[in-house]
Amino acid sequence: MKTIAFFNLENLFDITNDPNINDNDFLSTSDKRWNLKRYENKLFKLGFAISNIGKQETETHPAIVGVAEVENAKVLQDLLDSENLKDISYSFVHYDSPDERGIDVALIYDTTQFEVTDSAPYSIMLFDDNGLADYTRDILRVSGVFNGEPMHFLVNHWPSKNEESNAPKRMEVSNKATEIIEGLKAENPDAKIIVMGDFNDNSASESVQALVNNNALFNPMESLTSYNRGSINYRFKWDVFDQFMLTHNFLDHKPGTHNFQTADIFDADFLKQYKGKYKGQPFRTYVGKTYKGGYSDHFPVYLLLRDVPKAV
Repeated sequence: MKTIAFFNLENLFDITNDPNINDNDFLSTSDKRWNLKRYENKLFKLGFAISNIGKQETETHPAIVGVAEVENAKVLQDLLDSENLKDISYSFVHYDSPDERGIDVALIYDTTQFEVTDSAPYSIMLFDDNGLADYTRDILRVSGVFNGEPMHFLVNHWPSKNEESNAPKRMEVSNKATEIIEGLKAENPDAKIIVMGDFNDNSASESVQALVNNNALFNPMESLTSYNRGSINYRFKWDVFDQFMLTHNFLDHKPGTHNFQTADIFDADFLKQYKGKYKGQPFRTYVGKTYKGGYSDHFPVYLLLRDVPKAV
């Protein structure tokens, strides 16, 4: 089996000021006092977490990892060069997006299992209440050959849930994802597509339901929603914003293909707060301006694909 994962890395910024983006919170002079030691600690911990996603089932590292909230290509390379990932044949696809905070999505992949043939970022034109441009993260499409089978991955990070006015914006991004999928299916009606990301909406929301229904996808994360478990916890309420949606041909058992087995939240104990009133919640790097030294405010999610043997 192969592991496909997604992980919101919660503000993976380097320590260098970039005048083109709003990275002021992640400098040594900021209230958060972001510095090299804290940066390297975060890289080490994120690398450890990534290397263990799905390992219990597959006994190895993930083949594909979509990520969100990375500042630039440098932090991705630093992550892949960190102690727990440096010996894995990982590479990545990343484009700088117009997001005002400078946080992007990317796809990390094992070069021994996935060959990239094409990739592109897709920008979404949004506007605020005053009619001014409101920039968000691009959708990243990466197309290639996964262990002999053509496959497409769409990595998403939709507008924040913190502002009620963002609901229509998430629908706009949903519509853009549909547009990308329709383009892929126009070229090949049997295209195998995995949509992943932090959607800032759960499986029951209008924006996610539209994406699923408009494109005949299935969302294996629906069954993981419960009151005592999720990928994110906000005000002591669990939710599953981090999701996968797949084309239905992943349910086929054609020889020489990959089919869907299961999906889950990777909420190992080391990723959790171990004491206090937030016990059991994601062990974060910061809570507000207070440094906690953890991983992320999200748990990774993952799905397992089984190789269907070729006919003899």
